[in-house]
Amino acid sequence: MSADKLGQPLRYGGTELPNNVLCAPLAGYTDFAFRRQCYKFGAGLCFTEMVSAKGLLYGSEATRLLLYRGADEPQTAAQLFGGDPLVMGGACAHEALAQYRAVDINMGCPVPKVYKNGEGSALLSDFSRAAAIIEACKKSGKAVSVKFRIGLDEKHIVAAEFAAMCEDAGADMITVHGRTRDRMYAGEPDYAAVAAAKNAVHIPVIANGGIFSRADALNMLDRTGADGVMLARAAMYDPHVFAEVLGARQDWDRRAVIEEQIADMLPVYGEGYTLVQMRKMTAFYLRGTRGAAKWRERLFSCPSVADLRALLGEIFPAEG
Repeated sequence: MSADKLGQPLRYGGTELPNNVLCAPLAGYTDFAFRRQCYKFGAGLCFTEMVSAKGLLYGSEATRLLLYRGADEPQTAAQLFGGDPLVMGGACAHEALAQYRAVDINMGCPVPKVYKNGEGSALLSDFSRAAAIIEACKKSGKAVSVKFRIGLDEKHIVAAEFAAMCEDAGADMITVHGRTRDRMYAGEPDYAAVAAAKNAVHIPVIANGGIFSRADALNMLDRTGADGVMLARAAMYDPHVFAEVLGARQDWDRRAVIEEQIADMLPVYGEGYTLVQMRKMTAFYLRGTRGAAKWRERLFSCPSVADLRALLGEIFPAEG
């Protein structure tokens, strides 16, 4: 049954997605060049990196770059984080988001500096403020989704109640990460808690956490009844995982993917940022490659994009 469900079109808030296998918003990774690769391999929807609502309103240059969208992106949602309903609502209505028809609100980030500011997963213990944020964002007229964790810890699982609150406040879709804040990214997801969230609402529910393969995705759908799945770390290691999860696994030319990302990034971000970013991404793509540790050592000592490109020819001599 879940095999039939995986890969089906998904609609939320007036937005029609080609399939229900989504790429998570990943701080430091899901820039437009990486998203382009995920879409190429079949992702139904990608999100920007996590963007500060305050930074957006203050006109931060770094925020502007985080929101850069490729001209050929089919549809992408902007992810915002913040703890003030007025600021969040203002950010959604800001001209910087005019190119985005959908906004995702981060209510699950477990990072201490975000949590201590009353943002991200801190909102799991403040239902009224979380609801006010959703309501403020909805006034922008954009489709609004919310990504959250099942609770702060095992003694405070609030997945079902929080899901219902999101729907009542006007959310068009929710993504439930099946771990508590204190578990960060460790351990198996709590499938029962995700299922409870699914059963508490009528809007689409996307399940997130611990999905690295088609088998993982099918297991998640079977055990939760969710309407779709969201991949995170799996995509960082291997963007063509979307093709595999969708049942259309294909060989991928890692060197070509890296070269395409470099070519996309250079005109927008410049040499310095592109070099740092692509050394990092290439290190992820080396997982499983013979001699990966040796290659990574050389990779992180590359002083220029030209040197990085030359090294790619050594690492992947049969590709490209």
